[in-house]
Parts: sequence; structure tokens; C-alpha cells
Amino acid sequence: MCNVCGCGSGETRIEGEGAKPAYRWAPVGRRQATRAQAEVASPASAQAAGGEEGEGSLHFGHGPAGAHVPGMSQAQMVKIEQDILARNDGFAAENRRWLAERGVLALNLVSSPGSGKTSLLVRTIAALQALPQPVPVSVVEGDQQTSFDAERIRATGAPALQINTGKGCHLDARMVGLALAKLAPAEGGVLLVENVGNLVCPAAFDLGEAAKVVVLSVTEGEDKPLKYPDMFAAASLMLLNKIDLLPHLSFDVNKTIEFALRVNPRLQVIPLSASTGEGFEAWLDWLLARRKAARIARAERLAGLRDAAADPVAEAGLEPAADGRAG
Repeated sequence: MCNVCGCGSGETRIEGEGAKPAYRWAPVGRRQATRAQAEVASPASAQAAGGEEGEGSLHFGHGPAGAHVPGMSQAQMVKIEQDILARNDGFAAENRRWLAERGVLALNLVSSPGSGKTSLLVRTIAALQALPQPVPVSVVEGDQQTSFDAERIRATGAPALQINTGKGCHLDARMVGLALAKLAPAEGGVLLVENVGNLVCPAAFDLGEAAKVVVLSVTEGEDKPLKYPDMFAAASLMLLNKIDLLPHLSFDVNKTIEFALRVNPRLQVIPLSASTGEGFEAWLDWLLARRKAARIARAERLAGLRDAAADPVAEAGLEPAADGRAG
């Protein structure tokens, strides 16, 4: 998990800030492994490094940190992770408060690369704009490089901001907070955050969203929920995308759903196709129900503030005495 290595530190670029980056497609800061280093480690050396030997495998994720970094103890890794996530959680709380004050529903869309997130967003925006009462939508796009996805979103007429993370493999709450200041999503609207394509690290980072939505395409294989359980455990909804391709694939939908629910029994699942629109009614119903809840919560909060302003005694938390004076 990248928490322990500080991946991408100092490389984030938010669209509109500074010069365009020089795109570097080759790995940066990586040493070429020697043949000896590439040899499969012996069970003894693996155990010394913190790994556990199993039947035909070595497992480096059973320690308290759930990961392994050469030369670093599990206690050190846990401390670093806790520090990083604590800072991120502070920014996430600020984002959540900012969104709640404006009644904005924020969803964090996560998936592997190529699952169809951007196509899903394009069709979702078109559907929300076509409603009798169009829903305002803003989008934050996360990628290591390029602004291709943000350009696709802006072609729909929706405002979008691209965040390039450099070597970083996920968005964090501070990045999204800076994006909120630039995008200024409409009150009562929807903010869709397309995270960097990665089923590992984004699971740990709260962005201030109302829910994580994991997108899994039928071209990826049924066992993804078991291979990457943290992401499916953190999500509220799984969108099973590209179901229009099912006639051409040997993909077991029921098995995939079974695996996903084994990881997260509360996970909701909606099969759909961003290409044909099949299943989109259920997805839009889910989204609009949560947008309604966000707007109701904001209205109740504003009503509470008005009531408190009208009753300064209640606002101060004082009980009136029997003679009418505050006690």
C-alpha cells in the first residue's frame, strides 16, 4: 500500500495551475533488478523478511500493517499509515462539511483501469441533464497524466477539473478540497469524482464523499472482489459494467455477486451497460435517492440554524428558569 512509501509526493498537478508537465511514460526512480535479485526467494529468506510460507505461495500481507516494505518493521509501517490517514481524514472532514453545507451529493467512483468509468460518467451526465428538472453535475477527474478524461466530460457541458497525480496512485482529500474551491459545484447538485484507476490504495483514502461506488466490468473476471477485498468492503455500491458483452464472454454474474457479498454483505449491486444504457434506470434511481437525502439534510440543518437564531436562549444551551430567566 502506497501509504508507507509516499508515492507521488510533490508530483500532483491540478489543472490550471503551473506549466504543463512533461509526460514521462517510463518508470521513474526504479532500479533495474539484477538477475540474482529477481530469483525466487527461499522460504527462509521470505520468513526473515516478514512473509509467511503457504502451499505454493508466499504471503506478505498477514502482519499488522497488511503489507511489506524491505527494511521497515510492521510497527513503523503502521505508525506511518496512521499518521498519513489521520491527516487525510482531517481534510476529508472539511470537504464533507463543505459539501453538506451546500447540499451537494459527492460520489467517489473507483475501479481498475479500463472498467468504463468515464463512459459511465458521460452517459450519467447526459441522463441527469435530460430530466424534466435537470440536475447540475460537476466532475473531478483523477489520472497520473493527461487531461483526456476531463476533456470528454467537458464535451457534455458539465464542468470538470483534471487532477494529475504524477507517480501517485490515488486521489486524496486535500487534492479534492483544492478542486472544490476551483469547481464550486452548484448547491443541491452532484459531484462525481473519478479516482485514479486502482483497486488498492483508493480504498483507504476518504475524500469526504457520501459513498464509494466501485465499478467492475465483466471483462475483468469474477474473482476481483476476492482479490481486492478492501475496495469492495469500502464501497456502498458495485456497478457491474459492460453487461452488453456477456454473450461474448464466459463470465458468471451470479458468482461475481456472490464473491462481492462475501466481502461486503451490505453491498448493493446494479448490473448495467454504459454503452447501451441497460440498467441505467436503477443506477439513476440510486443516485437521485441519495441526492434527495443530501438536500433534505441541508434543509433540516438550515431550519435548525434559523430556529437557533430565533431563540438565543436555546442557542446558548441554557434552560429558562421558572421565572422566565435563563438558569
